[in-house]
Amino acid sequence: MSNEMQEEISPTTPAETVAPSTSSQQDDGVPRTDAEERDPYHVRLEGDEDPKSKTKVTKWMAVIIICSAATCVTCTSSVASFTQSPMQEQWHVSSPVTILGISLFVEGLGLGPLLLGPLSEFYGRNFVYWSSFSLFVVLNLPVALAPNIVVYLVFRFLTGVSGAAFLSVAGGSVSDLFANEEVLLPMAIYSVSPMIGPVLGPAVSGFINQNTHWRWTYWVIVIWAGVELALLVFLVPETYVPTLETRKARKLRKSTGDEKYYSTLERSDKGLMHTIALSCLRPFEIMWYEPMALLLDIWAALLLGILYLTFEAFPTRVFGRDRGFNTQMSGLSFVGIGIGMVIAIASQPYWIKVYKEDRIPYWERKMRAERQKCMEEGEKGDKSATRKREPEPEARLLIGMVGAVLVTFGLFWFAFTTPHAIHWVVPMLATVPFGLGVIYAFISIWTFLVHAYRPYAASAMAGNSLTRCAFAAAFPLISTPMYARLGVVGATGLLAGLSALMMPLPFVFYHYGKRLRKNSRFAL
Repeated sequence: MSNEMQEEISPTTPAETVAPSTSSQQDDGVPRTDAEERDPYHVRLEGDEDPKSKTKVTKWMAVIIICSAATCVTCTSSVASFTQSPMQEQWHVSSPVTILGISLFVEGLGLGPLLLGPLSEFYGRNFVYWSSFSLFVVLNLPVALAPNIVVYLVFRFLTGVSGAAFLSVAGGSVSDLFANEEVLLPMAIYSVSPMIGPVLGPAVSGFINQNTHWRWTYWVIVIWAGVELALLVFLVPETYVPTLETRKARKLRKSTGDEKYYSTLERSDKGLMHTIALSCLRPFEIMWYEPMALLLDIWAALLLGILYLTFEAFPTRVFGRDRGFNTQMSGLSFVGIGIGMVIAIASQPYWIKVYKEDRIPYWERKMRAERQKCMEEGEKGDKSATRKREPEPEARLLIGMVGAVLVTFGLFWFAFTTPHAIHWVVPMLATVPFGLGVIYAFISIWTFLVHAYRPYAASAMAGNSLTRCAFAAAFPLISTPMYARLGVVGATGLLAGLSALMMPLPFVFYHYGKRLRKNSRFAL
């Protein structure tokens, strides 16, 4: 078995799937040798056995459950934003210590996919879903019952790791269920769902902490996660093709008594520990040798870091008691970001048309015209030529250009309208383009990485996830001293300036990315 199996696209964080596969490789991304293709005992899925053949109801039910479960995991990261004050009073600890409740959880989200994500390649998607979400439910119990800050922080980190294992393969299930021409919309919806969670968290936490004890914040998470676990067990089918083929091979051996039947996964010579080691090392290798991947990772990390910084800044510095906001109202101050993200979801059909139709720049339209001419001349069998005429990965940066401008614009608008002399609705409106731009930027970065580094997309996305989570964990810790020294206008203006420095990236890579990829050891 070649190493490409270890770099399959589907177990990554949110991203699109790749182009249709060739005859020697099924849509599951697992290479087959010519001997395996001819061997009558080599088990493959046929007809309705393929996950892509399931009914639309089954597919979309699975997508909805997976998206809501992803939202639950990421929502858990930010619900801690309103539990800090009561914990400080109860356990007599400082604010930076309680902020670690957010930071450690997010660090767990970054490390979990490296360590636990490869399990799906051996045991399937559902094994990871059931085991990781069961742990997520169980490990949240000590958080809700924590007798001291040490127990609380340790189990916050562990819940982050277990939740990340789910996120590491959830996008793969979406791509398993839909053909390449159908996957854009469900994948776009899934890509946004983990980003909605952190914005929803403060609203949930603010309402609970205004009306009852802080521990109920985590009891609500336990209940929500328990419901999601039940839905995952009973309503989400296994979608990983190698696992389904292995199950079929076992049934055939049992029913026929013939031990010759086998699946590709059963003949694989790779080991679990080797796969985990590769999963941990290759993301750093890509970031070291690929400047485009590194810079896009830093841009994504900055955006997520700013988003998580708002969980500390909004309740205490911007929309706190100085403006007459109680805990519940402060939690609702994140509604503007959420509205921007919802607009991003609603606009995805338009962006899908941008890629599918001639609403793209001239050089892309020219490639489409050449592809059409090739097919009209009867060269349909030349799949490699057809694939070369697909839009370049740089086309995915178009939405990122819009996102980069919106984020910078929203942050500057927010920075200069936060003084109390200006009505609170004005800075809150500024968070709408920020939320919209953040989602546009993430979708652009993720899809570009998957298409540009297609053979190593899993590692490229893992590196992006690790970098993002590192920044998201650090930014809440620096928010208090930064806002104390620079003030609200100065601190937010600094963030806007950093965003402005990163804004040219999608424009530069859009025009020069193809040239840079020619000299790359990992990119196509």
